[in-house]
Amino acid sequence: MFKILVLVVMLAIVISLGSGLYFLLTDKGKSKRLVNSLTWRIGLSVSLFILLLIAWLFGLIEPNPNTPGVTQ
Repeated sequence: MFKILVLVVMLAIVISLGSGLYFLLTDKGKSKRLVNSLTWRIGLSVSLFILLLIAWLFGLIEPNPNTPGVTQ
C-alpha cells in the first residue's frame, strides 16, 4: 500500500514537470500556469520527502543493508 502511494506521488511529480514544460513552450510568459505547475511539483516533492522520512521513523521502510561499497 505504501509503495503504491509513493509511486502515485512520483507520477504526479512527473506529470507536473511535463505540464510545466508544455506551459513553458506554449505560453511564452503570458500566464502564470508555468509557475503554478512548478509550485505544485516542489510541493509534491517536499511532501514525498517528508512522507519517506515519516515511514522510515515508524519502521515502514528501512535502508538496504547490502549496499555495495559500504562497510559496517
